[in-house]
Amino acid sequence: MFHLIGLALEIFKVHMGSWSYPEEGYVKIFGVPLYSGFMYASVASYLCQAWRRLKVELIKWPPFSVVVPLAAAIYLNFFTQHYWVDVRWWLSGLVLIVFWRSWVMFQVNGTRYRMPLTLSFILIGFFIWIAENIATFFGAWQYPDQTDAWSLVHLGKISSWLLLVIVSFLIVATLKQVKGKSSTSIGTNQYF
Repeated sequence: MFHLIGLALEIFKVHMGSWSYPEEGYVKIFGVPLYSGFMYASVASYLCQAWRRLKVELIKWPPFSVVVPLAAAIYLNFFTQHYWVDVRWWLSGLVLIVFWRSWVMFQVNGTRYRMPLTLSFILIGFFIWIAENIATFFGAWQYPDQTDAWSLVHLGKISSWLLLVIVSFLIVATLKQVKGKSSTSIGTNQYF
């Protein structure tokens, strides 16, 4: 599912000129190599592995009736920003409001820690941005301002990754609920 969601986004963004894959490739669809979808799948895989290995619990997770429309709006904005206003900063503000009271608990070497969920989104987005800089440096893809020479990926991309992580996180959380892996029922003030 993550591969298809990511591949659809990649095909659209490449078509709109947001970035390109300049190298020749044997397995490209509309100018996008198939591995690009796996990059999105790897984010989901990381979330699933972290959830399991770090014994993640979510505290005060907002109702899905609020989170699902927010995640849908975030994903749609990646497309609609090319035809309408880019509302990424408004969506980021909504994320802060919706997840303000939410925490993530996790375990490292037998010790339990907790962190504001919004901070975890920011940190994941930041580390993906670092990985993106490494990937563009080695020519996996390039942004329009990198065609003549490599340059650091714009810091604004952290917000894009943060928002995409939220969409991925919601899908993983939903799958965890559907598979019955939650420790208790999900509600506004519950753990899972």
